[in-house]
Amino acid sequence: MIIVLMGVCGCGKSTIGKKLARLLDSAFIEGDDLHPVSNTEKMTAGIALTDDDRWPWLETIGQRAASLAATTDNVVISCSALKRSYRDRLRSSHNEMRFVYLAGSKPLLQTRMLERRQHFMPPGLLDSQLAILEPPGLDENPFTLDVADDPDKLASAIADELFGTKKMARSL
Repeated sequence: MIIVLMGVCGCGKSTIGKKLARLLDSAFIEGDDLHPVSNTEKMTAGIALTDDDRWPWLETIGQRAASLAATTDNVVISCSALKRSYRDRLRSSHNEMRFVYLAGSKPLLQTRMLERRQHFMPPGLLDSQLAILEPPGLDENPFTLDVADDPDKLASAIADELFGTKKMARSL
């Protein structure tokens, strides 16, 4: 299964994704690492990405995920996947993909963005991501979590939801 942790910047996709991958002994793909330099430069400058900026990036993530899924049981991905069309593009790469929507209040997300260091995404881009966010619909079978909780607990909750407690023998 490919598990995509999705949501706007500051929701904890990378932190929770790494914990979940370790818990499941799975491969982890950091979506931010696959952005072309042009995307990273735009975001660093405070310029929101367009759909045209995102399509090649989503294609790269999907290809990397499908390749890893061919050799391992599970793959965990951190990827904003803000719009349904983005999630559809990712889904086209593999038939067993589950989206975990990490939702949080704007004040919490702003605080997290202001506190993080060494990240190219400036806090000013949160509003642009919230403006285009299309939370997954029920027909997408998402698992939605409020990110106000502890990341270890959230990773455990995801593993339990997707695989049951028997799969959670590995400690965080």
